[in-house]
Amino acid sequence: MYLQQLSVINFKNYAQAELILSEGVNAFMGNNGAGKTNLLDAIHYLSLCKSYFNPIDSQQIKQGADFFIITGAFNRNEQQEAIACSVKRNTKKQFKRNKKDYQRLADHIGLLPLVMVSPYDISIIIEGSEERRKFIDNVISQTDNQYLDELITYNKVLNNRNAFLKTIATTGKYDPGLLEVMDEQLVASGRRIFEKRKAFMEAFTPIFNEHYQFLSDGAEQVELSYESQLLENDFAGLLTRSTEKDRVLERTTAGIHRDDLLFTIHGMAMKKFGSQGQQKSFLIALKLAQYSFLTAKKGFKPLLLLDDIFDKLDDLRVTKLMQMVSNNNFGQVFITDTSTTRVPGIFNDINVPVKLFTVKEGEIYA
Repeated sequence: MYLQQLSVINFKNYAQAELILSEGVNAFMGNNGAGKTNLLDAIHYLSLCKSYFNPIDSQQIKQGADFFIITGAFNRNEQQEAIACSVKRNTKKQFKRNKKDYQRLADHIGLLPLVMVSPYDISIIIEGSEERRKFIDNVISQTDNQYLDELITYNKVLNNRNAFLKTIATTGKYDPGLLEVMDEQLVASGRRIFEKRKAFMEAFTPIFNEHYQFLSDGAEQVELSYESQLLENDFAGLLTRSTEKDRVLERTTAGIHRDDLLFTIHGMAMKKFGSQGQQKSFLIALKLAQYSFLTAKKGFKPLLLLDDIFDKLDDLRVTKLMQMVSNNNFGQVFITDTSTTRVPGIFNDINVPVKLFTVKEGEIYA
């Protein structure tokens, strides 16, 4: 699968731009703030129906405009796919595949799988468990539409249960029968999500280990592990035992919404003891493992977007990464860099062609 043509109108700092892209490596070079990352975000919209960086669609509209439009022409398994996303202020987002509107955006997820690597990914390591759950959910959702529906169901029941707990605290009225019904719904959905997360991590972890060892040349020992209350406890029993605690705290304290990933290096927390280069290598290995997992599940190669990845990586890791990116394990790749010479030099050294674009203040020069 690859993106043949990308067009944007009134998207972020672009009034209008149209690009004809290479099936292999495409590099956007320019100063910070020129709009390189915005092009990657436009591609992310076409794949996952949203920005990678900002959940508010209207804030992606160019200042002074009333709408934005992103269109892309894809070749997917030798079939042409025309994808269009449009957002108008105070209007529902429109998403079309071959000129037909989607009734549910969730139905598009997984059609055009994509992996994005960005400096913002550091939040996966340094922020709370929600960021790490998002990572798991993003990968599984691109291979399993039912999983996304299950997440929506679980979160809806969870929100209802939390609202009910707050109502009990406010009014003093407690209906154990109603809470029991909510618990049954939460358990049914939560167990299915847990089993899918558990199966995913069992398949994903060895792939991650392989990528990290290659990137670090085997110099570091890291570990990735899945933490869930359901690994050692029955969900229904957890909810029953935590009822009084939940009523005091006015929120649900047990469930798969508390799941987490544990990252360690040489047995110590990556968050506290990993250097910036080690943390970045860990994140890149996570994302490349995501790429390999999606490739195996989908039967074709996703798009790979690498945003400003060279900063804080030593020469060895940069060379290792580019070797991985340029071999047959990867398909179409998009890279951004502030240097106008680094990417051409790297790919010239490994004898791999790259299509170069220079970006200056919302203008693109091929």
